Amino acid sequence: MFTTSIHIRKPFIASTSLVGSFLFLAKAATALVAINDVHSGSLLIKDAQPGLFAEAPKVATDYTTSVAGPIARTIVTQQFYNPSDQWVEGVYVFPLPDHAAVDSLKIVEGTRVIIGEVKEKQQAKAIYEEAKASGKGASLLEQQRPNLFTNSVANIGPHEKVLIQIEYQEQLHQSGGTYSLRLPLVAAPRYEAKPQATTVESQAGGFASTTTAVPQPPVLNPATDGVSNPVSITVNLDAGFTLGDVKSETHQLDVKNKSDEAKVVSLTGAVPADRDFELTWKAKGVAPQAGLFKERVNNHDYLLAFVTPPETAPTTGLPRDITFVIDNSGSMAGTSMPQAKQSLLYGLSQLKAGDQFNVIRFDNTMTNLFGGTVAATEDNLAKARNFVENIQAHGGTEMVAPMRAALADLTPDDKTHLRQVVFITDGEISNEQELFSTIAGAHGRTRVFMVGIGSAPNTYLMTHASQLGHGTYTQISEPKQLNARMTELFGKIGHPVITDLKVQVMGSSAKASTDQLPDLYRGEPVRVLLEGEALSGEILITGKIGNQPWQTKLPIAKAGAAIGVGKLWARDRINDLETAVTLRQMTSEQSNSKILALALEQHLVSSQTSLVAVEKSPRRPPGVALTRADVPLNLPAGWEWEKVFGTSPAIDTEAIYEKAQADTPSTSVAAMEQVALPQTATDGQLLAILGFVFGLFGISLRRRKVLA
Repeated sequence: MFTTSIHIRKPFIASTSLVGSFLFLAKAATALVAINDVHSGSLLIKDAQPGLFAEAPKVATDYTTSVAGPIARTIVTQQFYNPSDQWVEGVYVFPLPDHAAVDSLKIVEGTRVIIGEVKEKQQAKAIYEEAKASGKGASLLEQQRPNLFTNSVANIGPHEKVLIQIEYQEQLHQSGGTYSLRLPLVAAPRYEAKPQATTVESQAGGFASTTTAVPQPPVLNPATDGVSNPVSITVNLDAGFTLGDVKSETHQLDVKNKSDEAKVVSLTGAVPADRDFELTWKAKGVAPQAGLFKERVNNHDYLLAFVTPPETAPTTGLPRDITFVIDNSGSMAGTSMPQAKQSLLYGLSQLKAGDQFNVIRFDNTMTNLFGGTVAATEDNLAKARNFVENIQAHGGTEMVAPMRAALADLTPDDKTHLRQVVFITDGEISNEQELFSTIAGAHGRTRVFMVGIGSAPNTYLMTHASQLGHGTYTQISEPKQLNARMTELFGKIGHPVITDLKVQVMGSSAKASTDQLPDLYRGEPVRVLLEGEALSGEILITGKIGNQPWQTKLPIAKAGAAIGVGKLWARDRINDLETAVTLRQMTSEQSNSKILALALEQHLVSSQTSLVAVEKSPRRPPGVALTRADVPLNLPAGWEWEKVFGTSPAIDTEAIYEKAQADTPSTSVAAMEQVALPQTATDGQLLAILGFVFGLFGISLRRRKVLA
């Protein structure tokens, strides 16, 4: 039986200091308001009565994560609050880890729980729409990208709170003896790239790449609207070994000891959902170098194995042929641009005699500094440093052209240099697949190393691009992380990859979750997920460090018990099926068919499946209109509003409102205009107009990034 408890804490007020930690803006129930009556950050829906508005729904989120060895299970509790006198449908766009195996959705009403079911995506949508139309409470969880989801909640009554719980499983990241848990908390606005010919042009064998739009909800301007969507986080950390340092460089923590191997980690108070949360920990002494965990589900065995190869491998001694690419688009303005520039300058400082290099900067335009790699002489380095120091953030984010330029290899048979690309960006684009196809089709001998910058980078793009480019992903969220993480990155670049990885089970038949094992760099473990009916014997992992053979064996009989390994295997397998399309190993139709069958079998949300939960009885009275409202999101911390959304000329707001009202049926609200309001009463009328202009301008451009 599923049980839950709701802890009522102090209210979160968007325009005040961050007090309390979980529930919504606790205003007294109010009727419709005029613009000048609202003095805190809000998004308003125009009512039929002229000059009056209702507040859009708000969301507060609680994350409870349980870490057991290399696996984490997270419960995400989202509370939707409707502060208006209308019946509303709240739609919330939010991120999750890109390898999250999402398998549970519940609507919680007191002691009553409605459990969601995984259905084929269109079937789930139809069930939800039918429930919404009939007035029933319902929730629909859909995957938009592997790391971007929408939760639609129908028929939230006036001044009502609805509690939704989502659960997912994930593997923890490990590198260089450091384990990390990352909770993405904000869905950043993404640039809608200009269509390229290759996005719709059929490839050999009937393959084609497509670009799909990313949901772009309204975004609060922190200068005028404050912040919203409070978050609380608790991590029950059971590492499985004696713990050393446990810390976060993104948030302030309260850490309580349970034992030498276990701690309870929580935030010191509520925080706005405007930056990703990262928790890291290390072993006291030497970290485990290998692990093997097993789960048996429905007469099938699932294994999770990891082994960290020795770090004593010699360097190749080969000089580098390295191209640095830096994103200077509008979303990089604020704190991200200095971090990106410092990261690139650090990389230049690591070049040695005999190395070759180039620098490319891009927004919606591109500068290829040398036109190709040149010798790392002092004159060339000085020119590059001066070029980098004068870069400013502005414009759109066209990533494909600079990636293609960086991958262009005029000497593909050259074995005297290690050819590498270091790509520094926040990755906030909508045409990810086009970038993936570019890397998969053109990287050749080049290794692609992605460096994610800022408080909320697109980790799905970063990890998948580095995987396809046989490189690694490094994330720099805070300036204080820069030196350590760039040092770690160049330590990896300077060591030979572990290549030709192969896995087999000696003694029984097993299916690996992926057919594409990655190249590895210093400090990175080999991770393997296997499935079979009755696995026994040994797991044999082989590869090469440089030109030297390497192997290790793990006896299956000594595997420890773990919950959720089967879900991880299935999620990894789905990722592999999606990658196979990018690599042109199967068609989209073949991949989608296999993903659908696997996701239904394992009860997982995917590109082909969704979770839907529906109440039995109607809640909304017949004939009462239902209004849809997207929950507004915070701008990621460190971003500059004007650099992302630009400025707007005067807009005839009354004409827009009148048209929206004329186009709206009386039985339901099919279209509505939304207004971002200021957070203080100072010069309220002027600020209200400015907030309105920014809100409508963002909506009119579908929240696209535009030129500054």
